[in-house]
Amino acid sequence: MMKFASLIAFVAFATSSVAHTIFQEVYVNGVDQGHINGIRVPTYDGPITDVTSNDVICNGGINPYQTPISTVIISTPAGAQVTAEWHHTLAGADSSDSADPIDPSHKGPVMAYLAQVPSATQTTVTGLQWFKIWEDGLTVSDQSWGVDRLIANKGKVTFTIPSCIAAGQYLLRVEIIALHAASSYPGAQLYMECAQLAITGGGSTSPATVSFPGAYSGTDPGIKLNIYQTLSNYTIPGPSVFSCSGSSGTTAASPTSSSSATVKSSSAPASSSSSTSSSGTVAQYGQCGGTSYTGSTTCASPYTCTYSSAYYSQCL
Repeated sequence: MMKFASLIAFVAFATSSVAHTIFQEVYVNGVDQGHINGIRVPTYDGPITDVTSNDVICNGGINPYQTPISTVIISTPAGAQVTAEWHHTLAGADSSDSADPIDPSHKGPVMAYLAQVPSATQTTVTGLQWFKIWEDGLTVSDQSWGVDRLIANKGKVTFTIPSCIAAGQYLLRVEIIALHAASSYPGAQLYMECAQLAITGGGSTSPATVSFPGAYSGTDPGIKLNIYQTLSNYTIPGPSVFSCSGSSGTTAASPTSSSSATVKSSSAPASSSSSTSSSGTVAQYGQCGGTSYTGSTTCASPYTCTYSSAYYSQCL
């Protein structure tokens, strides 16, 4: 059985090693900000496997293989729902491509981080302080992953910008960790790009932060593991998700270690009042159902409340 599982892992890795993906579009409260507008997109769609490299910050920062930095800075109200869209290549959605938005073998978590910066178009990304605002990992009951839900939503994931953080310019780092070859290190494939935001409104809370590199270790249980088995839990790498109601730390947090990490299962994007109209209907891409969800389940016309998992349904 172990040899068979190893063979499956090898075949999955060999046949999908070029099935990469790029974060390339941002929506703010359901409004499309334009293809690659405000995003530091590379021309290369491949992963980073060395978690100690500066390349894990924004997929290499500004390296020769990248296209120039977009001059667009996306205005985003604090408390807004933001959708990040991924596709296999910069050509965008391609229904004829079985690896779009990412090959289904690339199971793993999806996460979003923010770092406040003096200027969202600055070329330097080293030394920034990041806090996690959303994550979607493993749903143990059906062994489904954040990547599975991303694929079901045609490359889109939606999360909420914390309403209590200070106004200013930020980099939004959205990340996929593909675990199909993660039984040894380096094997996990990290995909990430950074979008340039100007957050308006907000409050004065300064979240506890981590650094990249440094937030992950090659021995973390969420970085090095064999997913070709029934998992009883999965520890998403990095810090806990920042919550305006549950965290107000102002000092840097230590990266989550493998010995003290708490087990995190799938978490749904938080609902936001900004996605619901005065008539009680939910706008496109807004949450309309899921465990613990208490908001409206009626989508604005012509959208339909579409089931993603027990934890999340979305107006599509």
